[in-house]
Amino acid sequence: MIRKNQILLLIILVAGLFVWTGCDGDYRRSAQGGFSEVLVVMDSTQWDSPTADAIRATFGREMMTLPRPEERYDLRFMDLRTNRDLEFAKSFKNTIFVAPITEESNVGAFIRAVMSEDIQQRIADGRNFAFPLRDRWFQDQWTLFLSAQDHETLSRKIRESERSLVSYLDEVERGRWTREIYRRGEQAHLADTLMENHGFRFRVQHDYRIGVDTTSFISFRRYLHDNDRWIWFSYFEDKDGLDDIDQDWINNTRDSLNRKYIRGTRDESYVTTEYRRAIETVDTRINGKPALETRGTWNMTGDVMGGPFLNYVVYAEDQQRIYMMEFGQFAPRYSKRRFMNQFEAMAYTFETDADWVPDSVAFAEE
Repeated sequence: MIRKNQILLLIILVAGLFVWTGCDGDYRRSAQGGFSEVLVVMDSTQWDSPTADAIRATFGREMMTLPRPEERYDLRFMDLRTNRDLEFAKSFKNTIFVAPITEESNVGAFIRAVMSEDIQQRIADGRNFAFPLRDRWFQDQWTLFLSAQDHETLSRKIRESERSLVSYLDEVERGRWTREIYRRGEQAHLADTLMENHGFRFRVQHDYRIGVDTTSFISFRRYLHDNDRWIWFSYFEDKDGLDDIDQDWINNTRDSLNRKYIRGTRDESYVTTEYRRAIETVDTRINGKPALETRGTWNMTGDVMGGPFLNYVVYAEDQQRIYMMEFGQFAPRYSKRRFMNQFEAMAYTFETDADWVPDSVAFAEE
């Protein structure tokens, strides 16, 4: 049983939560916490509840498309026992507050104090259960309130809404990774040359180098002896959409291009898909363009090597082209999730030019 004075203190603190005014800019500090870290604030007696299990199964779901499965987000559970706990939760980069709307706990009291009577009624009626906020108390902050009539209902709604709930946080994290990737610089001249010669561009990180360049295939590589990474693009003309693109087409096209262009150091060694491991393809959009995202692992035919890949098939209606771009990595010593997050952020900088007209200038690095 929580103490009334604890709830009173929490509610007093809430009075100023949603009141913040700035003059000409936001001068607040940035929220604390690292990439892919999520603080889950719920009563400690409920950490083994169906709701907690649903959060672990969604935000903390294992990514089976990596060489060794890793959780999508690192979850850290905490309770609200003191006002100091609340201040910490309010300062964290990614925070989820979770409790049924009638729960007699400090977390439940906090959620009721934040929500208006109309919102509380909508929660009780089952009309709403998820309330995401951006930059409420600090800069670069994502906060999610989850509430329903009871834990059974709340856990079911979380599982049913997995993609929309997690995708919103994915988008926020992608923006953070984008800022981090290009913080030390980028090669704008290479992006401009891609647009000039091929009709598309993406933001090229500062230390990637050009590999292969043909009429419709371009690759880049960032080589370190213990962390080899590569990116390639290919495109197909006179297409009218993705309706005819299925998993077999993606697999066969990828394997054909990798066999031809992404080769090992030994004779007849080349990258191919590891079909004994999970391969996942989902619909998405890249800068408004319909796309298919495929994740999985590769191995080196003729050698003992392997790693993760991230592939996108994007339809550019303005050019009637289908683009395929792939990101791959060989880094046995490192966990892979953060590099896949970096690749994803880079992929979302992809854009095309509807007015592009091919010329005969060869691709060249300045």
